[in-house]
Amino acid sequence: MKVSHRLLIIAALFITCFITANIISVKMISLGPFTVFAGVFIFPLSYIIGDVLTEVYGYRIARRVIWLGFACNLIFVIFAWIGQIIPGASGWELQEAYESILGYTPRLLFASVCGYLVGEFANSYVLARMKVFTRGRWLWSRTIGSTIIGEGLDTAVFATIATVGSPFFMPTVILSQWLVKVVVEVVATPATYSLVGYMKRKERIDSYDRRTNFNPFRFWD
Repeated sequence: MKVSHRLLIIAALFITCFITANIISVKMISLGPFTVFAGVFIFPLSYIIGDVLTEVYGYRIARRVIWLGFACNLIFVIFAWIGQIIPGASGWELQEAYESILGYTPRLLFASVCGYLVGEFANSYVLARMKVFTRGRWLWSRTIGSTIIGEGLDTAVFATIATVGSPFFMPTVILSQWLVKVVVEVVATPATYSLVGYMKRKERIDSYDRRTNFNPFRFWD
């Protein structure tokens, strides 16, 4: 089976955005009166790319890429942990800094994985369903609508698990994260239109999930 190089590029960008967001989200920043995770600026890009995957290739391909992103992130976390426990060289004094950035706590890792899987699958499912319902019209309604739901679930799950019981657990953190992500999606709508149009023309494909099994655990259907 020949795999399109464009699909490989889109999948690589999707996974890179996800892993990058997880790394930089260990830092919390202030946006005016709001406190948010630093990954708030790049994580929406994974949703934009996820929209392209579902819109062009369909839910089944998007499902595979979502699980591939999960597997790649798991590999990163495992080897980051191995790097943490291996004794440092004599004179190397950055162990504490390494652990602060790459020493994922089980709680943060669990929060990230849960938020990612719930949000991405919700985003892909809603977009695929809306595409059939709208008969392929009004792309903006699908990309924005699916993002509102997917990003909302992602942010609520991640922020709740990661910060509950801590000084950073505030409804404003969840709300501000969600709002910023949705705004990024809205602003990027023209770019999303251009990318979707380009991919459909080059790939000569426009998938509709009319008979798709939406079970997220049906890996190779």
